Amino acid sequence: MTASLPIPSAALALMLGLSGASLTATGLRSQEPAASAQAAEGATGDTHIGLIYRPEIAPSSYDAEAAPEDEGVAGARMAVKDNNTTGRFTKQTYALDEVALTEGKSAVDAARDLVGKGIRYLVLALPADEVLAVADAIKGDGVTVFNTAAPDDRLRGADCRRNVFHVIPSRAMQTDALAQFFTLMRWRKMFLITGPNDNDRLYADAFRASAKKFSLKITAEKPWTFGPLAKARGDTPTRSEAMVFTRGVDYDLAIVADEANDWGDYVPFRTVDPRPVGGTQGLIATTWHPTLETWGAAQAQNRFRRLAGRLMRPLDYQVWAAVRSVGEAATQKKTADPAVLAPYFADPAFSLPAYKGVSLTYRPWDHQLRQPIIVVQPKAMVTVAPEQGFTHQRTPLDTLGIDLPETACKFS
Repeated sequence: MTASLPIPSAALALMLGLSGASLTATGLRSQEPAASAQAAEGATGDTHIGLIYRPEIAPSSYDAEAAPEDEGVAGARMAVKDNNTTGRFTKQTYALDEVALTEGKSAVDAARDLVGKGIRYLVLALPADEVLAVADAIKGDGVTVFNTAAPDDRLRGADCRRNVFHVIPSRAMQTDALAQFFTLMRWRKMFLITGPNDNDRLYADAFRASAKKFSLKITAEKPWTFGPLAKARGDTPTRSEAMVFTRGVDYDLAIVADEANDWGDYVPFRTVDPRPVGGTQGLIATTWHPTLETWGAAQAQNRFRRLAGRLMRPLDYQVWAAVRSVGEAATQKKTADPAVLAPYFADPAFSLPAYKGVSLTYRPWDHQLRQPIIVVQPKAMVTVAPEQGFTHQRTPLDTLGIDLPETACKFS
């Protein structure tokens, strides 16, 4: 990896003890009628950023790793604070308009309400279908949409949209990061275990493509048919059947495709032969992890913990990066005019300092955020992709995910 970059301007201001006024330092705004919101924006110069998300449903039983209610939202709040700290020097201020989608509430309706108030930047923590629905509903309104939660490769391919930028890595980027590490370690024989859900099959498809790309061999594939054993209570005959699930397979590493976290954590240490486990559980590829401390990340981890009272999670980081993209672009262009910033996000001149050792940029051909991917096990960071030795004519970051010659994205 490259040497550490200078501390981002927002972080530097915080270290110097600077803070914004009580209103814009937090940037939090309740939902206002359209007229009053527009009047407030005209009076204060605030740039409003909308966040649309579905709150996590509380688990039916105790879950030590259940997603917090403010997952993603806390990342947006920290980013708005960072934007406002930097904005003190450029006379730019920011406010966050949060919309939690309750049951039966449409993401499209929420987006239209925000756009009707004059908001031109929307951050979505939603599944792929809702991202597409919102993007199509507000097409032509001059709104930039940031996708922070849908890793679907089709959103960067056949279903790409000119007004959508993707902060969350695609599944292809995640599986490429793992495949690079496996290649480096000379673990070449893979046993792919796929869950019953559609997203599991999509993850398995992405891993197959990565295996082919990096010359790994999938020696066996099996579907997982034993139910959500990782979340089950007590012992059952099914468990003993699952323990011999890997018998008779020649492989170096088991790859689990379980995006719902139903059973993947059950596989490690229950294989017949002693083999490592990776994929969606075990050794995983992600954007953020509590053990990431290099490149100034420790400072971001501490600031987030003070703000939210908990550890930062990947969705928090992804939403943070989306909101910071607006603030950083506005700082670089010295304006928050949506007509200026919308094309600038995909300009090679744009860069986002984001605690990853290099500045991040958006790919112009599919609007995917280029970024290093950290490969971690539950208690430690193992490596960072792209790995040394994987080169590219533009940037090693383009060895992760779908490159320009292979893209199916054609902006209309």
